[in-house]
This record gives sequence, structure tokens and C-alpha cells, in this order.
Amino acid sequence: MTYPQIVLFTIIALVLVGLLWGRWRYDLVAFAALMVAVILGAVPFEHAFDGFGNEATIIVALVLVISSGLSRSGVVDLISRAVLDRDRSPGGHIALFGSVGAALSAFMNNVATLALLMPVDVQAARKSGWPPRRTLMPLSFATILGGLVTLIGTPPNIIVAAYRGEALGRPFAMFDFTPVGLAVTLAGLAFIVLGGWRLIPDGTKDKKSPAEELLAISDYVSELVVAEKSKAIGQPMKALDAIAEENDCALLGLVRRGKRLPGRARNEEVAKGDLIVVQGSPDALNALAGALGLEFQGKSNRSAELTAAMSLSEAVVTRDSRLVGRTANEVQMLRAHGVALLGISRRGKARHERVRRTPIEAGDILLLLGDAEETADVINRLGCLPLADGARAVTRHEKAWLAVGLFAAAIGFAAIGLIHLPIALGLVVVGYLVTGVLPVRELYDSIEWPVVVLLGSMIPLGQALDSTGGTALIANGLAALTAGAPSWVALLILLVVTMTLSDVLNNTATAVIGAPVAIDLAHALNASPDAFLMAVAVGASCAFLTPIGHKNNLLILGPGGYAFGDYWRMGLPLEFVVVAVALPAILVVWPL
Repeated sequence: MTYPQIVLFTIIALVLVGLLWGRWRYDLVAFAALMVAVILGAVPFEHAFDGFGNEATIIVALVLVISSGLSRSGVVDLISRAVLDRDRSPGGHIALFGSVGAALSAFMNNVATLALLMPVDVQAARKSGWPPRRTLMPLSFATILGGLVTLIGTPPNIIVAAYRGEALGRPFAMFDFTPVGLAVTLAGLAFIVLGGWRLIPDGTKDKKSPAEELLAISDYVSELVVAEKSKAIGQPMKALDAIAEENDCALLGLVRRGKRLPGRARNEEVAKGDLIVVQGSPDALNALAGALGLEFQGKSNRSAELTAAMSLSEAVVTRDSRLVGRTANEVQMLRAHGVALLGISRRGKARHERVRRTPIEAGDILLLLGDAEETADVINRLGCLPLADGARAVTRHEKAWLAVGLFAAAIGFAAIGLIHLPIALGLVVVGYLVTGVLPVRELYDSIEWPVVVLLGSMIPLGQALDSTGGTALIANGLAALTAGAPSWVALLILLVVTMTLSDVLNNTATAVIGAPVAIDLAHALNASPDAFLMAVAVGASCAFLTPIGHKNNLLILGPGGYAFGDYWRMGLPLEFVVVAVALPAILVVWPL
């Protein structure tokens, strides 16, 4: 091997280790790897940032913005609410929601689709009396499958299409993925609906959801009396937040002469005889009373005592949230953001003690208390997703048909070749902003920047590996492994290897690495590269064995109360179904 090949293989191996370890965010790992590769001369400095201007990166960013516009216009909200029925059986619910999720994922980013449907799914589960774990995993898998159907459904399709354009002169078109993707999606949905969901463990009807467990621990709201020598006298309420947080309590309001002051009385100075409304565990309340010189009076009340201006909201922590690895105290959640963290649920188990000092993890469910009008914005700023309808952004249903019309026109023009796809999607974004479908202030918030950074960093590494002959080495090794066997055996191995990598790595990174290997392997076997590229597209997207292989699987980890080992029970047979259907479908549609 040459020096650049050794450097690139070493760096990519370290990237894979870093992504598996999960200590640092995947975008930081990829960007650091790119910088090291440039310093060591494996990637030419003049091409270091080519990935950020790559067509695949631009399309991914535009699709995310369009998905946000469709959400804000109420298109998905109207569809999802139309199918909500508390009397439907779990199997019927899974069939309907899985079909809706798969259909929407074909034309929206599948992560965005799950984020929109998940609160409705949880609401349906609560009303029907079954645990969300029964339906959330089928919904996640259905949205992943639906992304296979079109070019814009999932980032791996976009990456594979763009790489084909660079290597062969013409990218895959919008619906080139449809024959194979639709066959796999229908087969996968059939498996899930006809019994796959029954393989999910502990799907008992009387099992409480994590959200229900959280609400059970938020019942301790007490009134503490400001005694004569209290340290709180003369201080504004907001000045007491630090002491309250140190003692794992949240200050909810102030009562004076028998009347609750508006809101949380943030700027009101505390006076003798006032009642400070505090939430916390019994031990925490006792500690705060001692720290501030407060006294207990009356008996604990329930959280229903809160004013109408405040609300309890549940939010799921995403992998990219600024909260991951930090505690509520470190983030200064109450002082800086105006919301109090009342509880954390992790894999279905509520955290009762020292909540504000517990490092938050991706997939956790947070129970938040704050102003009803501001909580949704706070959840968005913190990089979380709302789990209940009350925290969702206000939709503008009068813009729904306009949003659909602009998007459908762009897809139609791109499909018949009148407009290049990135330009068509860019025009949709401009149309959404001009017509008010998407507020300008939300434009850049709609883009998932860690994915953009990951793509922009990995594409130059993949291009360098290809230009230095590294992908050819991998392809020749696979060709030698299948020497003497039919070409479809090599296609099968590539599909399985790609799917296995995607189960433990980011699917975007898997597609970036796999696409060049597919081209070189096809050339080594004197076969059509399209079939091998399709195998990479399917394999990179179908990650069902772990919560870390696909973002959708991670998003449901907390709300569904799943354990790491729960996914493979339904995911492993589903992957067998995918392979069994995808291989012959590829061979028929894209002959070798």
C-alpha cells in the first residue's frame, strides 16, 4: 500500500472506532479526521472543503428545510390526526401508522417524519391503553423503510445518486430507487404488521409508559413559609434559583397574602410571611428549607395547582442536543431558559433522585415545567423533540395546500428533467419563505447541521480513498473472496456487509464509504455498477438491530422504554426479509 492509502485506512478505522465509542459527536469525529488527513497530506488542502459544496450535502440540507415547511403548514399534522382512533387495535394502528409513515418518508426526510408522527403515536397509545413500546418501534422501522422509495427519502440514497453522477456521468433520478425500494418497503411492512410487532418484548397492556412514570414523580409541590430570619427576604425570586438548583428543587411561584402572584414572580422581592411554591423530593425540600431558612406549612399538593400560564411538557433528547453529557445545573436550564427540569426517564425507568445533577443522555425523556407559550421554543433551542402535542409549534393549516403544491411541482419538474433537482428544491425553499409557509427565523434551525458537517467531512475522505486506489483494494479483496462464484454472490456479500456496518455506524458515513467500493467491485467483476450501488443504498439505510444505527431508532429509545437488546428481536428477522426481497429485486430491475 502507498503512504496515502495507509494514512486514509488508518484515519477511517479511527473514525469507525470513534463513532462506535460515541464519546464525541459524529460530526466532530468526522471533521477532526478530515483535518488530520489534510495535515498528513492524504487529502489535498485545495479539496479539503469540497464536501460542503457537494450536491449531496446541498440536497440533504434543502430536504430538511422542506420537511420543516411541510410540518409548519400542517400537512403532516392533518394527515396524522385524521388516522387517530382510540378504538383501533394495536395491529390495525400499526398497519395504518406504518403505512402513513412509510408514505411520508418517501418524500420527506425519514427522521423528520418520525419526529412528526411520534407524538401522535404516543397520544394514541395513551388513549387506547397500550404501552407506546408496542407501536413506536414498528413506526420507526416503517419510516426507515419508506425512505428507500425515492431519491430524497433518506441521505444514503442522495449520496449514492450523487456518487454515480461523479463516477459514471449521470446520477440516479428521483424514482430510480422506487422499484427496489417499494418492493422492500411493502415486504417489510407486511412482516411488521402480520406479526413482527409481537416480537417486541414486554409488550403488556398494563405496563406504564415512561411518560406516565414521570408524571408520577412530579406530584410533590409544597408551599414553604418565609420565616422571620430567612435568607430569602429582600431578594428577588430569580436570585434564589441557584440555591434551589443546588438542592435539587425548582421554584414555581410566590404566594402573598393568600394570593398567587402571576407567573413565577421572577422579579418580585421575597418578604416575610410569603409562601414560596417549590417542587422537589421530600429530602430536597427539606434541604432547601434549611438552606434558606424556610418552614413547612400545610401539606403537599399536586401539580394541578399550577397556573394556566404554565405547562408540563415532555421532550426526547436527540443525539445532537446540547444537553447530552451535561446536567441541568451545568446548562442553567432554569435561569438561562426559563424551564424547570422535573424528571428524567431513561429506558423506561424514572430517575427519582438528584435529577438536576444527572448527566443527560441521548434518548432520555425530560419532564419540563415552563410557560406554555415559550416551552416549544425552549425545547427546540435545546435540541430536543416534543413528545406531547402541547409543546409542538403552531401550524398554519391555511398554507397546507400551497406547501404541497409547491413541493409536488418541484418534484414533477425534476422527475421529467426540466429542472435539476437541487435547483428545484431550492426554489421550493424560496417559495416557502416568500409565501410564509416557513418563517424566515426558522430557516437555519430546520437544517440538521451535524449531518451537514458529517457529510462535508466524510465526502473528501471518501474521494481521497477512491483517487488513491484504496477503494479498489477493498473491491479487489471482495472479488477475490468470491472468485469462481456468480456475480450475485458478491452483490449479496456487499449488501450484507453494508447493512451490518450501518447497524453500528452512522448510515450516512456507511454510504460515503460503500458507494466507491460498489463501483470498483462492479468493475472488477465486469458487472453493471448500478446493481451494486443499489445494494449499498438499501444496506446503508436498513439498520434495525441497534438504537445507534439510525437516528429514528435512537429517538424512540426513551419514549418506548426500550433496552439496547430489544431492537434485534424484530430487527433481525426484518433484515432477513430485506435481504431476501432486495437481492432478487435488484437483479431483476438492474441486471448484472
